[in-house]
Amino acid sequence: QVQLVESGGGLAQPGGSLNLSCVASGSIFAVNVMRWYRQPPGNGRELVAGITSGGRTNYGDSVKGRFTISRDIAKNTGYLQMDSLKPEDTAVYYCQALLLLKGSSHIEYEYWGQGTQVTVSS
Repeated sequence: QVQLVESGGGLAQPGGSLNLSCVASGSIFAVNVMRWYRQPPGNGRELVAGITSGGRTNYGDSVKGRFTISRDIAKNTGYLQMDSLKPEDTAVYYCQALLLLKGSSHIEYEYWGQGTQVTVSS
C-alpha cells in the first residue's frame, strides 16, 4: 500500500512562513506529479501548487510569488515553502500524488494525504 503523510502545519503570524512536507511511502515505482491543495473553512478544495517529475511547476493565482513547491525525487518527498502568509491562507492543506506502483508501472494511481492544518493569525 501507499501512504502520503503531510507535516509542518501549525500556527503562523501574518507575514510569517511555514514549510510543509509530504512523504510518499510504500511500493512506489515513481511519483509523476505532486500537488498541494487546500480547503479553507466552509469552502471547497482548491489547487495551491503542483510539480511534475521533470520539475515543471504551476501555482494558484492567490499564492504566486509567495509559495514555492519543490520535491526530492530520491526521497519521494514534496515540499511547500509558504512565505508572506496571510490570514486567508488559513486552511487544511492536502498533498496529492499521481504515481506508478511497482509491478504495475503502466497504470497511474492517485493518492491523498490526511491533511495538515495551517492557521495564520496574530
